[in-house]
Amino acid sequence: MSSDPVVRGRPLHTRILIGLLIGASAGLVANLAWPDARALGWAVDYVAQPIGQVFLRMLFMVVVPLVFASLVLGVVGLGDVGRLGRIGGKTFAVFLLTTTLAVVLGLVLVNLVKPGLALDPAVREGLMAEYGGQAAGRMEAAEQSGFGIQTFINIVPRNPLDSAVRGDMLGLIFFSIVFGIAMASLPRELKEPLARVIEGLLKTVEVMIGYAMKLAPFGVAGLIFAVTARFGFQILGSLGLYVVVVLTGLAIHQFGTLGLLAKLAAGVGPITLMKRTRSLVATAFSTSSSNATLPTTIRTAQEEFGVPREIAGFVLPLGATMNMNGTAIFEGVTVLFLAQAFGLELSLATQAMVVVLVILTAIGASGVPSGSIPLLILVLETVGVPGEGIALILGVDRILDMARTVPNVTGDLLTSLVIARTEAGRAAADLVGVGVAPAGELVAAARVE
Repeated sequence: MSSDPVVRGRPLHTRILIGLLIGASAGLVANLAWPDARALGWAVDYVAQPIGQVFLRMLFMVVVPLVFASLVLGVVGLGDVGRLGRIGGKTFAVFLLTTTLAVVLGLVLVNLVKPGLALDPAVREGLMAEYGGQAAGRMEAAEQSGFGIQTFINIVPRNPLDSAVRGDMLGLIFFSIVFGIAMASLPRELKEPLARVIEGLLKTVEVMIGYAMKLAPFGVAGLIFAVTARFGFQILGSLGLYVVVVLTGLAIHQFGTLGLLAKLAAGVGPITLMKRTRSLVATAFSTSSSNATLPTTIRTAQEEFGVPREIAGFVLPLGATMNMNGTAIFEGVTVLFLAQAFGLELSLATQAMVVVLVILTAIGASGVPSGSIPLLILVLETVGVPGEGIALILGVDRILDMARTVPNVTGDLLTSLVIARTEAGRAAADLVGVGVAPAGELVAAARVE
């Protein structure tokens, strides 16, 4: 059932993977051979980074209209407020389940391995000196974020256009859902023309996404080259055990927890899940952004798994902002790692508080590269770990950010599969009636292993 576009004889996911491998290999070779060469810095700043940033900006450019159109049509397609509430409740329940499993997994691993105890004090001082300036900037951003009750008040935007301009996805999501509910209540003669206009907007955005994805292999190569050429394997020497713990947690969650949940709750085998999410994984890894990956996530859900459009349009924009499985693992491991590095012992009660705080901040984290760092600093300060300690991990954050985005978006996709399967029997007639993919298509896709 794969519909991955074929360009120049190769599927898109293959071309993205080739770009990823070429960029990573070239970057590592350049870092080993000419680590201090001025020409390498020029290549990174004036060739690789610009190519990658153009690709990222083309994806970010369509996020706001994509979220608005997808959510509005999703809410209208769901029909009544009762069904919206039922699907919304199940969506948040799956978000909560997968995020809780993720953070607990991270805390178990870091308690078993204790990577912070292996960090040399001299290395710690060196990292603090090298990245202290960046840490100070992130701490200032954390203070300005004001996460807490104000975060939930700010979900209701004063000006939805201003929220869209600032990239405030929670405010944009709230407005889009309310707009969709209001639109669904209109008489048919008013609702249908407006729905056609918004559907035309969505189709136009999808064409624009196609333009961006043609640049994907080159953008991916540029982004990964910039990372590997600058850092190589040098920084991993001092923080290697910490990096291994984070990556191990992400891998277990991606291939173990989410794969098992896909089989049990969505009827999709782990192998099928991996095969059909190749483009999604490559895009997530290279962009380090759930928001930038959202167009690919929606396309993968609908075309590869037959998820009805209104369910994909409702669940996935929410997930890109509120469901951060990989981020939860990263934050949980990082809090305990830094506590260990500073010689602080966190009690079980404090670690339970870490679980709650990480779940809440994962909901509030921005779906952009390193968007979780300011909120992570707030968690550190809350449990008594110095916030400036974030400097210890900034050198490897880009690599970990790329890796944690993969389970972030996979968790979103899994949620849409679970919701589509649970709604298949109850709403088959409604789905066919509004002209979207029949529920049976999802069931048929799930049985292919």
